[in-house]
Amino acid sequence: MSTSKSDNPYVPELAVIEKIITETSDTKTFRAVFQNEALRESFTYEPGQFQEVSVFGVGEATFCLTSTPTRKGYIEFAVKKVGTVTSALQDIDEGATVGIRAPLGNWFPYNDFKGKDLLFIGGGIGMAPMRSLLNFCLDNRADYGKIDIIYGARSSGDLSFQYEFDDWSKSPNTNLYLTIDKPEDGWTKNVGFVPAYLMDLKPSPENTIAITCGPPIMIKFVLQNLRELGFTDEQIWTTLEMKMKCGIGKCGRCNIGHKYVCIDGPVFSNAQLAELPPEY
Repeated sequence: MSTSKSDNPYVPELAVIEKIITETSDTKTFRAVFQNEALRESFTYEPGQFQEVSVFGVGEATFCLTSTPTRKGYIEFAVKKVGTVTSALQDIDEGATVGIRAPLGNWFPYNDFKGKDLLFIGGGIGMAPMRSLLNFCLDNRADYGKIDIIYGARSSGDLSFQYEFDDWSKSPNTNLYLTIDKPEDGWTKNVGFVPAYLMDLKPSPENTIAITCGPPIMIKFVLQNLRELGFTDEQIWTTLEMKMKCGIGKCGRCNIGHKYVCIDGPVFSNAQLAELPPEY
């Protein structure tokens, strides 16, 4: 759908930041509502899609839609402080106005996942793009089999969405496995890197889809270990956000071979990624 009042795809809709949640020392989640009431009620998207967010006078940046379309009236996106636009977002207050172009890109093929077990493997801020699909599946719990969530970070303070951990754990036939890199006082969960914890848990590949996102080094060893466990490339899905700028395939910054992450992705199976040049 087009969110702009004009035919210009670069023109954003105005949205008000309704709520800001501090996730970690450098990451916040922003809840935004469109000023246009009709758009606010009709707006929809798919798990895995992304948006362009404008801080007026500063610039525009790409963020995944980390909320789920099953929960209407608002959208959420998580911001890690890494550059000019993300720093500006970190400094705004609730009630501020931003520009949003959305929804953009493709999405996780959740209809194809129905009836299958799901294995989510996340590291740090990498849980953000998977959160949309995870909460979508939990809101449609009867459509999916067992759900296992492996989530890790450098420290307990670097784990995002901690206020949802209880809900995830208490959902039927759902398991949440948390891990941090080094021991901490008071930490009673696993200690160790995510790829190693994956091998300790040894999830079965039978009738299972694995979805993973996190730091590149984590992804490298997660993919290696998933293959060792018997997962095929067709069973493994991830999401990329590298180099995206315009969001509509015009600027050419995010091309990998003949593909554009912003329009052909950001969601890809590992089988699809295997066909691309090793640039990502």
